[in-house]
Amino acid sequence: MTASSFDEALRRVLVHEGGYADDPADPGGATMQGITQRVYDGWRRRHGQPVRSVRRIAPDEVAAIYRRQYWDAVRADDLPAGLDYALFDAAVNSGPAQAAKWLQRTLNAVADGQVGEATLAALADHETGALVDGVCDRRLAMLRSLRTFSTFGAGWTRRVTDVRATARRMAGAAAPMAENAPDSAGAARARPADTRLSRTPEGAGGLLSGAGVLGAVVAEQADRLAPLASLAEPLKWLFAALMLAGVALTLRGALARIGAGEATP
Repeated sequence: MTASSFDEALRRVLVHEGGYADDPADPGGATMQGITQRVYDGWRRRHGQPVRSVRRIAPDEVAAIYRRQYWDAVRADDLPAGLDYALFDAAVNSGPAQAAKWLQRTLNAVADGQVGEATLAALADHETGALVDGVCDRRLAMLRSLRTFSTFGAGWTRRVTDVRATARRMAGAAAPMAENAPDSAGAARARPADTRLSRTPEGAGGLLSGAGVLGAVVAEQADRLAPLASLAEPLKWLFAALMLAGVALTLRGALARIGAGEATP
C-alpha cells in the first residue's frame, strides 16, 4: 500500500456517505459525512472536548475518525491495493468486525472478526480480485436480509457494485459485469443487528465460525437457515442447535487464534 491509499479511499467513501442526514428509517440516526452523532460524541469525549452537533464536525476530525475506527481497525495498510478500499468501505457501512469476517470467510480462515497475522498470511494464496468479489458477495447477502433493505436496498446495491468495480480496477483485475441499480445515496448504516431475525445470515454465522473449516461449515448452514427460521418451528430449533454448536466452536477458535499469533493484549 502507498501512503496515499487512505486519502484516496476516504475520498471515495465520502462520495457515498454524502452530507448531513437524519432519516428516521436509518438505524444509524443523525450522521454527517457518514459519522453518526453517537460516534462523534464518543470521539469528542475521549479527546477532552465538549460534545456538539455532528453537523459541526471538522474535516480533520472526519479523517481521524475514519482512519482510527475503520481503516486501522481492518489493518487496511497491510492489505493489497483494491482489497484495502473494499474492506474499508464495508467496515464503514457495517462495522470493522463484520467486514473482517467477510474477508476471513472468503479466505476459509477463522472468522473471529479481527484481521491478525494469520489472516494476513492467508492472503498470499488468493488472487486479490477474487477476494474483493468474495467480500462484496457476502456483504450483499447480508444487506439483502436487513429489514431496511426495502428502503435503502437500491442505494446499498449501487454502492457495493461501485466499490467492487473500483476495487477490482485498483487490484488490476478485470471489471465485473455491472448490476443495474436505481440511483440512491446508499449512505444508511447497514448493521448486522438490524435483521428480520435479529441476526443477519453473515452475522449469525459470525458467532458460530470459531474452529477453522468446521466452524465455517456450521456458519454457512446457519447463514442459510437464518432468514427461514421465522417461518417454521422446526427450523427455529435447528437454527438454535447450530447457534449452540457455535458456542463450543468459538472456544476452539479462540485457542487457534492464539496459536496463530492473533491474540490481542
